Amino acid sequence: MPPRPIAVLLTLSVLVACKYREPYQPPPPPPPPPGEDGGSGSDGGVVPPEQPLPWSRRAVTYELLVRSFQDSDGDGKGDLPGLISRLDYLNDGNDSTTTDLGVDAIWLLPVFASPSYHGYDTTDYDQINPAYGTNADFQRLASEAHRRGIKLVLDLVVNHTGSGHPWFQDSASSPTSAHRDWYVWSASDLGWRPPWDPYTGPNCWHQRNGAWYYGLFWSEMPDLNFRNQAVRDEMKRVAQQWLARGADGFRLDAIRYLVEGSGGQADTAETHAYWREFADAVRSVRPDAMMAGEAWTDTSTIAGYYDDLPLNFDFPLAQATIDGVNGGNGAGIASVIDQARSTYAPGATDAPFLSNHDMTRTATRLGSSAGKIKNALAIVLTVPGSPFLYYGEELGLLNGNSCGGCDEDKRSPMPWDATPGGGFTTGTPWHPFAPGQGSANVAAETGVDTSLLSRTRKLIAVHRGSEALSQGSIRWLSRSGSVLAFSRTSGPETVLVVHNLSDSSANAGPYNVTSSRPITLFADPGVTDLSGGTGNFHASLSGRGTGIYRLQ
Repeated sequence: MPPRPIAVLLTLSVLVACKYREPYQPPPPPPPPPGEDGGSGSDGGVVPPEQPLPWSRRAVTYELLVRSFQDSDGDGKGDLPGLISRLDYLNDGNDSTTTDLGVDAIWLLPVFASPSYHGYDTTDYDQINPAYGTNADFQRLASEAHRRGIKLVLDLVVNHTGSGHPWFQDSASSPTSAHRDWYVWSASDLGWRPPWDPYTGPNCWHQRNGAWYYGLFWSEMPDLNFRNQAVRDEMKRVAQQWLARGADGFRLDAIRYLVEGSGGQADTAETHAYWREFADAVRSVRPDAMMAGEAWTDTSTIAGYYDDLPLNFDFPLAQATIDGVNGGNGAGIASVIDQARSTYAPGATDAPFLSNHDMTRTATRLGSSAGKIKNALAIVLTVPGSPFLYYGEELGLLNGNSCGGCDEDKRSPMPWDATPGGGFTTGTPWHPFAPGQGSANVAAETGVDTSLLSRTRKLIAVHRGSEALSQGSIRWLSRSGSVLAFSRTSGPETVLVVHNLSDSSANAGPYNVTSSRPITLFADPGVTDLSGGTGNFHASLSGRGTGIYRLQ
């Protein structure tokens, strides 16, 4: 981001932060289903699929900021050539190796032209940010990623542009300009506040050249006017163009706020209608494209977007997982999953995650506890849905502390080793590394069987190798207290999963499951194989340990 006066920087920090701190009050959890703790159980409304789901609804996706992943030219900022050089870390294309994470897809935070470090104020949707490389670099990235079996998911910001976009520059120049109606203008200040803070939040109307325009998140991010068919068509064109250039789908930013109307500023009928229109346009060129919506809100509101988009991030589950792991009780996790499954459209696929670029990092929220971090990662990779991991979570990467919890501290450079440049750059990193770089780095954790990195690699491999884990239904076996246990079923395969959410050892079971010869797919040190017999299986769990068993 170019230098700005301190007051402007503070305003930016506050206003952009408003977007990502929308408070919500989750509805009361539903009553536990019958069969808790070993009974007949409940599938939570999930219908086992008859056919394998498309890749976009069963993938393990890795979110990364190009600026922070790998620098290729020594300027201290990551770029596309640098990312290409690190693809084998993400997936080397060989399922027999164990030195890669094995993810199915990578979600790139905004890579289009923008004046800011974060890229959410796009100034040209047709060009890669010059700080990251060129359009040719992107197409080389797509080719190299696809050669390894990695899909590319782009962060697409359609609610607003940057104020420096030529469309807005023309729109603001005159009431009769060609792009005037591409943005939302008023002759007077309408005084709207953000829908998540309607009484004390900052004014969303901003003055320019004698008129007022609507910018929900910041004056330098003017909202596009999606009542204008030209805008609607242009954003569909942008999406189709990047699919043609090698993208495999999109993470869709701020999906709740496209069209303001009589229904308010969020979740209007017009907004839902556009997302259905957009999705149809994407499917017309790529039927299997990923479309993952960001609706940071409660479960019932998220559910409404499953009529529009095939995948939506589960923010309530992210919070419930952190709370459950910190509190040593899985009841809240199970309740949120049940609520989603009873509220979402039939056959909907959840997108579970732990943290993202707008949130304090998982390891920091869990107090740097190695056991709790292990719990959280194991849960997100075994519950129903298409899981997302934020870069560095596999290392236990902490939040930075160089700017008092600013967004940059959540997006610090990837620590590949413990050197001053961290293996990230030969120059000076654009932002300081997070604390703990000496031990939480790829080199230190590689080849160490007990490291978080090695464990995450194993869990991803188990997830990808199991139809039950990647797309199966869920039946709760133990959902209250420190042992969270459930079975996942898809077709003929059933997998039993047990998580110990306490620091002490625990006995799991007995569980009323049927098996003649259970096979251990994954077990932490100190976690035993299943013993007993049909209807009476149990295992011993080490503190914070996980066991995953295929029931033959």
